[in-house]
Amino acid sequence: MNEVLKLGLILFIITAVSASVLAVSNDITAPRIEEADRKANDLAKQEVLEDAQDFNMLDEGRLKEVIGSNTNIVEINEGYNKEEQLVGYTFKTKVKGYGGEIELIAGVSTEGKVTGISILNHGETPGLGANATETYFTDSFKDKSVDNQLAAVKDPKGDNEVQALTSATITTTAVVDGVNIVREIYNSKLAN
Repeated sequence: MNEVLKLGLILFIITAVSASVLAVSNDITAPRIEEADRKANDLAKQEVLEDAQDFNMLDEGRLKEVIGSNTNIVEINEGYNKEEQLVGYTFKTKVKGYGGEIELIAGVSTEGKVTGISILNHGETPGLGANATETYFTDSFKDKSVDNQLAAVKDPKGDNEVQALTSATITTTAVVDGVNIVREIYNSKLAN
């Protein structure tokens, strides 16, 4: 019995030390990870709304007013040009893909056009759903009108059609659904 207590105490000490090391590592790396995420977010906003120089995030009250009960929209930013004129919005959205949550940023101009999308984070299958980050896919959303719901097709020709990813139907549908959510929020709450 004494031997079992001794082994239990040793195991407890090892796990306590391991947990302490992990906690210290997390405290050291968390600010760096947060800063890297913020930089990636800022870069993506600039990428999807190129005409904007400055971005102002909607405060929490205004965000709730705009999105209502929609839990897919995480953040909305107003984009302003050098002359401090509103040129569009960026929407940070989370949707459910094949491999988990897909986090993307979509830009919409005040003229009612999708100015671009950028996939920030995903857990999609390499070589299939992970191709959602490729420019042939993301660029197919550019200059699409927000007037009509977007649809993914193999060979896009129409104004409301975007490129589908081969063998990644769930990922394609998730990203298109995310952009369609953005389109609906823009049309119902932000379009002038």
